[in-house]
Amino acid sequence: MEEARGGWPEGIKRTKQRRSVLDILERSENPLGAADICSMIERGGGTAWLSTVYRILELFVKKGVAVKTSVMNSEMALYELNRFKHKHYAVCMSCRRIIPMDNCPMESFIPVLEDANFRMLGHNLEIFGYCGDCDPLSGRAIFRGDAK
Repeated sequence: MEEARGGWPEGIKRTKQRRSVLDILERSENPLGAADICSMIERGGGTAWLSTVYRILELFVKKGVAVKTSVMNSEMALYELNRFKHKHYAVCMSCRRIIPMDNCPMESFIPVLEDANFRMLGHNLEIFGYCGDCDPLSGRAIFRGDAK
């Protein structure tokens, strides 16, 4: 992401709402949905329409400032700041918590393809299961109505 002087992405007009969205993306370590970002802006005392947040996020993706992804075939897109680092996540099927992976298991994977001239540009990897708080087999799972 090219940045103009002052830390603002080059080629994007600076507005209060865009600054708010960028601040939230910069502080977040995990991908966020547009509704989450909108709620965070409002909790911080600002105002933002969900449709405006979506437009800002799509602009950020187009300009390379943010990365758009989805997990578990979800219709809902998630966004994160483009830190130019390859990342994968595991997703809890119960609470939907997104857990970053420290490595890429695909680094040593060599695909065998019928087309020997196929040029691979990237990949998607989804890992899903239960986090330690939700796993019904761990004995620690907390369900609704259970005492904590």
